[in-house]
Order: sequence, then structure tokens, then C-alpha cells
Amino acid sequence: MATAAKLRIVHRTTESRHLDQIESVVQGGGATSDLEEVSASWRRCTAELLINPDGETAPHIVTDSELRVSREPLGQAIVYAQEEVDRLYTIVRQERYVVLLCNTDGIAIHHRGDEAQAEQFKYWGIWVGGVWSERVEGTNGIGTCIAEERPVLVHRDQHFRTRHIGLSCAGAPIFDPIGRLELVLDASSMTSNQSQTLALAATKVAARAVEERLFREWFRNVWTIAAAPSDDSSPALLLAVDGDLRIVGADRVARTTFALDDERLSGGVPLAMAFDHDRSIFRSNREEDVAARFTRVGTDEGWHVLITPPLCGSKGWRSATAVAIHSRPRISMLRNAPIAESQPPNRGGLSPVRTHRICEYINSNLDQNISLEALAEMAGLSTHHFARAFKQTVGIPPHGYVLQRRIEHAQQMLRNTDLPMSEIALSAGFSDQSHLARHFRRITGMPPSVVRWEQR
Repeated sequence: MATAAKLRIVHRTTESRHLDQIESVVQGGGATSDLEEVSASWRRCTAELLINPDGETAPHIVTDSELRVSREPLGQAIVYAQEEVDRLYTIVRQERYVVLLCNTDGIAIHHRGDEAQAEQFKYWGIWVGGVWSERVEGTNGIGTCIAEERPVLVHRDQHFRTRHIGLSCAGAPIFDPIGRLELVLDASSMTSNQSQTLALAATKVAARAVEERLFREWFRNVWTIAAAPSDDSSPALLLAVDGDLRIVGADRVARTTFALDDERLSGGVPLAMAFDHDRSIFRSNREEDVAARFTRVGTDEGWHVLITPPLCGSKGWRSATAVAIHSRPRISMLRNAPIAESQPPNRGGLSPVRTHRICEYINSNLDQNISLEALAEMAGLSTHHFARAFKQTVGIPPHGYVLQRRIEHAQQMLRNTDLPMSEIALSAGFSDQSHLARHFRRITGMPPSVVRWEQR
């Protein structure tokens, strides 16, 4: 009982000290460096929102029907955020964080967390359905991020309400493709570990990746440019450029950097007004990303650039896999992407990148059925055009290349293993031992048994 009484006294003392800090900051007293980060929010909560910092009100949780209504207009955005939410949770889960994806009303519409601790998270309101706007909960990582439209770390006694001084919340804004706040990504913990700085850094990276996915999906039918200054003097940005090389879309960073707004973008802004660039990069027959170096107009400032061609173009419909690949984030790759030497157009054949990818696929799937249709789909061509382009590039038809690789694989296994011939046949993609023997003799001029015997 004595121990419990002491804990209550310590808790009341901590709360009292917290209330004194709020009063000092609100009345204009000097705030310590850690409180300066949230001082504007504390003043808002006191003067505008009239929140009682000592209130014991339980967390506000929306009903299931209210949650469905909140999710509905953001269904597509949630889908594109899912992979980054999962990746962020993988990073912070060991420190007992829950990851929340919230709308601009501060409602947690999606989450990842340890279900075994769900009741504890729900007690604090850091679970799906929780409402974390400043108007409801005062200064916090989600609500203050919404109010100030910037990444925010609110750690323990930086919260406004005394009820929340045991929490740590790292929130980062997610802006839509035209620069408006659409979502907030948050990592919150109820433990007293010192991982909050890492949590904020990881949350900012994940939020930016979601923004990039949304931008690339929105502008999937035009060229997309990811760019960052070589000296890291400012953040990376995203531009969308049409076939006439006019900027028709810009993310929030690009809008600020180049003074772009909806009115200017609606008419298209020449890319040449932003960057000096090589127009030949934007050839209509490109299908892979192209790394390049641009120079900002009017300066000697070099920029790393990664250019992604339109998804559809003249090819029309694309598979779900192609859509997923096209929308994947690339900003993190900017500084490491190799810049290819200028090459003449590959007339009729496959590009080196596509040839490598297809051959790699064949080499990794020799024990499977490799159809011409599957290879043609990887290349984005009809089977007829693919077969012709492959032969022009590699020198033999696709079927001949696959058979040649199967025989070479069988030869390696005959020389280096003691596996039965029947197992080698299946591993190399032949239906049975006789099938292998027939093709092996035709191509090498000898039966498989001779190759094995020579190794003895």
C-alpha cells in the first residue's frame, strides 16, 4: 500500500510539473529547446481550442459505421499505403510501437500493431478508430502534424494533456499528387524507450514513399521525373511531364521549388524553364527508367534525375504486375542509379535491360514450364514480335535459347552430382529421362551417360 501511495504522489507531482510548464509557455515564459517544438501547439490548445490539459476524458473512438464512412473516400490511398505501413511496422515493432494511418480529421482509419497488446493500445486510444485531432486530444503527433502540415515528434511531456505524458508519437504528413494534405502516418508507443528519433526518421521515409506511390499512380500516363540536387541542399521532388515536355504535375516540394501552382500547371510549364536537359532521353519507345544529370536553369547546380516513361502509351492495357512496378518509390535510388552511355535506338531488337531480365528469368526457372506467352508479356510485346526481337538480339529463337540452357544445366549436374538421370531430367525441365536423352544427343552429339562416365 505504501508503494502504491508513493507512486500516486509521484504521478501527481509529474502532472503538476507538466501543468506548470504549460502555464509558463502559454504566458510567454522561456521554453526549453524540447518544448519550443510544441509551444505553438500548446498556445493553440489554450487560447483557441480551450482544452483542459488536466482533463481525464477517455479517448474518443469512432463507431464501426463512422469508421467505414471515414475510410471510404480514401480506399485507393490506403491500398497504395499498405506496403509502406507494413515496412514501417517491421522497423518499429520491436520497440512496441503501433503504426496508424489517419485521415485529416485525425481518425485512425488503418493500423498495424501487436494484437496481443490491443487492449492496452485501445486504452490509450492509439488503435484503429481513435481520434487524434488537436481539437479533441490537444498537442500530439497526429493532430499537430495535421495542424502544422509538417513532421512532428511529440514525446511524453511534450503532449498537452497530462493523460498522454507517457506516450511517444511520431507523425508525418502525406500530401496528395497536387500538394494537398491527404493522410498522416504515425508511429506511437506507450513505453519509455529512447527510440523516438528513429521512429520519426522511419515514419518520414515511409510517408514520403506513400506520396511517391500516389503521385506515380495519378500521373501514370505521362513521364515522371524524380530529381534531387547533387549537393543534397534541398529535398527530392517529383514532376510529371507530357509528350511535349511540359510540366503538367508537381508534388508539394516541386511546387515550392519552382513556384508552380494549379493555374500554371493546367496550361503546362516547359521543362526547359526548370532544367537544362537532353530531349533525346524522352524517346517515345522507351520503357525502362533512365538515370541522367540535369542542370537547374540559370545555375551551375547539378541534379540527379531518374525518368520513368508513361505506363500505357501506345501499348494500352498493362498487367497488375506492371502497374505495381511502375508505381514503386524510386527517390531512394536517385543517387545510386547508374547513368547509361548514350546509345542509338535499338531498332527491332530488345533493350539490354529487358534482355537481361528475360534471360535471368529463364535461367532461374529451368525446372518450370516457360511459355512464349509469359516471356512476351514480360517484354510487353505480342508473341510474334517478341520472338522476332529476341532472335535479333540473342541470335537464336526463344525456344532454342531455353532448350540450350536446359542442356547446359543438365551437363553441369551430370558432371558435378551423382543424382539419378531421372531427377536431372526433371530439374532441367524435361518431362522424363528419355526426353532429356533425345535432345541431349541431338545437341551435343553424345548421350548423357558418356558425359557422366568421362567425369569418373
